[in-house]
Amino acid sequence: MRTQRLGRSPVEVTALGFGAAGIGNLYQSVDDDTARRAIDAAWQAGIRYFDTAPHYGLGLSERRLGAALADRPRDEFTVSTKVGRLLVPAPGTAHLTDEAGFDVPADHTRRWDFSADGVRRSLESSLDRLGLDRVDVVLLHDPDEHWRPAVEEAYPALHELRDEGVVGAIGVGMNQWRMLERFVTETDVDTVLLAGRYTLLDQSAAPSLLPRCRERGVSVLAAGVFNSGVLATDDPGRMYDYRPIPEALYGRATRIAEVCRSHGVTLPQAALAFPARHPAVASLVVGAQTAAQVTRNVDLAAARVPDALWPDLAGAGLVQP
Repeated sequence: MRTQRLGRSPVEVTALGFGAAGIGNLYQSVDDDTARRAIDAAWQAGIRYFDTAPHYGLGLSERRLGAALADRPRDEFTVSTKVGRLLVPAPGTAHLTDEAGFDVPADHTRRWDFSADGVRRSLESSLDRLGLDRVDVVLLHDPDEHWRPAVEEAYPALHELRDEGVVGAIGVGMNQWRMLERFVTETDVDTVLLAGRYTLLDQSAAPSLLPRCRERGVSVLAAGVFNSGVLATDDPGRMYDYRPIPEALYGRATRIAEVCRSHGVTLPQAALAFPARHPAVASLVVGAQTAAQVTRNVDLAAARVPDALWPDLAGAGLVQP
């Protein structure tokens, strides 16, 4: 599988990455064996980039990912994790279920912390859960309401960790593009993880953020390419960005699917191929909970999509040229 460096860093990622939120029991529970088989399937398919976070299942994703990678050669894979949320023990609510969408006991709470100390404490805890001596990429996670501490405290701490050789690359991961563009413009990040804002249904990051990334030599990790499910099936789904899709947007997704079918292409094939074409995009980070989902994603990403599809979609006003 093709690999590419993140910005000017030495860190390489495969064209398809494994998004590990699902093995943190996002929306529904899977057992340890199922999660392990999903990671094994990714490895067998040539995927060597794995993205996780403390937020995913209150640490469950990191623990499962670390266990599955423990017997793999460390120099053959790339791991990214995130900082900005510290996990604080909460034994008093352990009998409840986490309220953030993960089917896990609420035995910890998340506390926002973009201080320099918080960054180092979060990374240390992640290394413990992963069972690794290092991670390759550290991303500031969802600093939407925390610009000042993120840029004035957390980012300098990551910059220092990179200078020290503790991590290979640093960046920011968000579901919006405007603040990502500020980080790209005002800091020296290697990469941004852009979720849901450069897809078949939402190209809001295309006019400004992606050209700025190219200009600054910052690599894009494109996540959320199915927009929470609407683009994941041959006929559009009914969920968009974690909520029921508006009818107007559903209608546009249906028209996109019709144009795709006229070219012998399925909607999820096009959903994966579209962001992968952009020169700023280094990797597609696609989530999976099971080995079957991994295999399906790999097959979809490998399927040929005719070049004629894109001008047809643009000519119909369904995607930006």
